[in-house]
Amino acid sequence: MADITNLYKAVVKSIKTRNKNVSEDKSEVKGNHIFPASKHRGDFESRSKEMVSALSKLKEFLLEHRKGYVSAGSHLSGDTLKMTDAERDQIDTEAQRIIKHCQENIGIIRQNAENQKVHPQLKEHRECVINLLLAYLKEVCKIYSEQKAVRVKRVVDRKRISRIEPERKLARMSGRGNEHNSSTNAQVTADALISAVPPKIAQKTAVIEDTPFDDEDEVSPEEVQMFEQENKALFEEMNSLAAEVSQIQGKVVEIARLQEIFTEKVLEQEGDINRIADTTVKSTENIKDGNEEIREAMKNNAGFRVWILFFLLVLTFTLLFLDWYSG
Repeated sequence: MADITNLYKAVVKSIKTRNKNVSEDKSEVKGNHIFPASKHRGDFESRSKEMVSALSKLKEFLLEHRKGYVSAGSHLSGDTLKMTDAERDQIDTEAQRIIKHCQENIGIIRQNAENQKVHPQLKEHRECVINLLLAYLKEVCKIYSEQKAVRVKRVVDRKRISRIEPERKLARMSGRGNEHNSSTNAQVTADALISAVPPKIAQKTAVIEDTPFDDEDEVSPEEVQMFEQENKALFEEMNSLAAEVSQIQGKVVEIARLQEIFTEKVLEQEGDINRIADTTVKSTENIKDGNEEIREAMKNNAGFRVWILFFLLVLTFTLLFLDWYSG
């Protein structure tokens, strides 16, 4: 047996040199790219991230401006928390637009995820992500609905107070006017009487005028009864207004609750509609496959019939030939 040790060493050395050159080339390529290649994100991941970012920004904005938004008609809040009705309406418009946009995008994400054929584990992961997005959207909708209900309640309270204040001012002004007229008439009558009496009696009258005077003695029983009736009417009106305000508050809370339920039902109906659409698409595909299979079966049956007919013809001609040959 020949000794090939030197040949083996030469082959190993050449392979080692070649591997070294390849490793140097790879290191040069890696040296030009310090950072690793970024993973390509799909449409599902990017859209989901955008929805989470939009909902998070809306939630932070609503919580940050909660005091200024719900302080409609409140005089206890500072100047930094004051917000005009136009700004509140703008917040309502933008919040509703963002919520509607996120809802539509989540529906598109779900539809695209269901149409794509991926691994079952990845499909389950995407379904969980969509459910989390829907739960987050419901949470943000709940925050906005509660803040809007509080705002509507405070606006109703402010309108009620603005209705009550003018009535109080008018009652006070009418009472002061009556007191002023009665005092003016009494002063004119007293001046006329003083000018008509003798000087001695006038001196006595001046002494009497210097004595303290009680206004309650000048109020007649008819006026007292009239004031009592007015107070009773005002009290009944205040009670009716308070009852109306309580009723309106209950309706506002009920509207907020119904709005939240309506939002949840709309989201559920959207999911049902997407499932029905997917089922319809799958049913259409199954019908197409069934029609193709029926066509294939018809073709196979036609070929089988042709072969049977050919066999019968050959058999018939064979029998005729044998009969002719034997005859």
